[in-house]
Amino acid sequence: MSPLETARAVHAAMPAGGLFHEKEWRIAPAPFRLPDGLTDELEKLGYRLTLFLRACDQLYRQSVKGRQPAWVADLLDSGKPAELVAFQREHGLAGDIPKVIRPDLVLTNDGFTIAEIDSVPGGIGLTDWLNKTYADLGSEVLGGADGMLRGFAEIFPGGDIVVSQEAETYRPEMDWLAARLNAAFPDQGPWRATDAEARSEWPARVYRFFELFDLANVPAAPSLMQRLRSKSLQVTPPFKPALEEKLWFALFWLKPLEEFWRREMGERAFLALQKSIPYTWLVDPTPLPRHAVLPKLEAHSWSEVAGFSQKRRDFVLKISGFSERAWGSRGVKIGSDMPQGEWKAALEKALAEFPSHPHILQVFHHGRLFDTEYWLPGTDHLQPMRGRVRLCPYFFVGEKSTTLGGALATICPDDKKLLHGMGDAILAPCSPALE
Repeated sequence: MSPLETARAVHAAMPAGGLFHEKEWRIAPAPFRLPDGLTDELEKLGYRLTLFLRACDQLYRQSVKGRQPAWVADLLDSGKPAELVAFQREHGLAGDIPKVIRPDLVLTNDGFTIAEIDSVPGGIGLTDWLNKTYADLGSEVLGGADGMLRGFAEIFPGGDIVVSQEAETYRPEMDWLAARLNAAFPDQGPWRATDAEARSEWPARVYRFFELFDLANVPAAPSLMQRLRSKSLQVTPPFKPALEEKLWFALFWLKPLEEFWRREMGERAFLALQKSIPYTWLVDPTPLPRHAVLPKLEAHSWSEVAGFSQKRRDFVLKISGFSERAWGSRGVKIGSDMPQGEWKAALEKALAEFPSHPHILQVFHHGRLFDTEYWLPGTDHLQPMRGRVRLCPYFFVGEKSTTLGGALATICPDDKKLLHGMGDAILAPCSPALE
C-alpha cells in the first residue's frame, strides 16, 4: 500500500465510537521511526524506572519510620486527606508500585529527557489500537501487534477498569481495551470498563483509572479501601498518593539524598537516570542561610529567580500533584514564554501554595525537530509538517520483569512547546530504530 492508502485505511479502521470523547488527531501514513539507539535505551528504561519507583516507595516509608529525614514524608503528604495518608502508610501496601509505568519523554538532539512519569496513564487502549491497526497493514511496530494487550493481561488478568467522570475522555479507549482482552484471552477475565461514580460493589481485581485527588467523587471508595485492608481485593495503581507526585524528580537531585538513591537503585541505574531526569528544584519558600544559594540557579532567594531575564528563564514550572491541575498540560508554565510580570506572579503563587500544593521548577529541554507528514480525511494528498515529539512508552511491571508493550508518539507542530495530545498533533505508534 502507498502511504496515502495506509493513512486512509487507518482512518477507516477507527472504531465506531472512536477512542476518545470529542477528540481527534492527524493521521500518520506510517509509524514514527525511532532514532538510532533509542529502542535499546527504552528497553533498559523500563527496568530503571521500576527501580526508581520502588526506591521512591522505600524512601517515603523510611521517612515515616524515622530512618530517613521526616520532612520527606511531611512534604509528600502535604494537602492530602488524613485518612488517605494513614491508608498509604499501612504495612500491607509496602512495596506496591503502579503496574503500568508511562514516562513522558521529550526527544532531544542528545537523546531524550523524562518530563514526568504518569502512574495513572491514558493512552493504553489507543496505543493498542494503533499498534494492531498499523501492524495489520504491514508495518513493523514496537512491541508487536499485541504487545500492549499481552502486557496488560499479565499485570491485570481480569476485573474492572474503573473510570471516573474526571477521566471520561478516555472511557472509549478503555471500552476498546476490555473488548480486545475478552476476545484475545477468553479463558482469563472477564474484563469490563465501568463508571467509578456508579459503583457500590467491587470484583476481586480493580484497575484504578482515576486520580486519587478525585477520590471524594467515588462514593464506594470507603468500601474499596476496606476490602483492600482485608486482602479480599487487588487494586493497581495502589492507593499511594505519594507516588503520584512530580516532586520526586526534585528529591532525586537533592545532594543529602544522593547516597540513598545510589544504594537503593544501584550505581548504574542511578547514573543513567541522572542523564535523563531534568534537573529539578522544589519551589520551597523556606529562607536560605545568608551564605547559601539555590543550586545551579546561583540565586539566594526565589525573589531573585522571579527577576530573571527571559533568556535566563528556560524553565518549566508545574504543580506537583493531588490536584485537578496536575495532569495533562494544566498547571504547566514555560518561563521563557511569559512576560516578566506573569512569570513573577506565577512563581509567587507557587510559593504561596507550598503548604498544600507544592510546585517544582525544571530545566526546560528543547525538543528535536523531525520532518514528517500526515493525512486529513477528505483530502487526496499528504501534508508535510515539522514537529517535536513526545514519546510515551508503556511498561508493564510483572512479578519477575518489566516489559515494554509499545510506545505512542505525539508529534506536535514546531511552534508548540508544551507537547501533548491536541487536534493538530499527529498520533502514531512507533517502529523500532534501524540499528
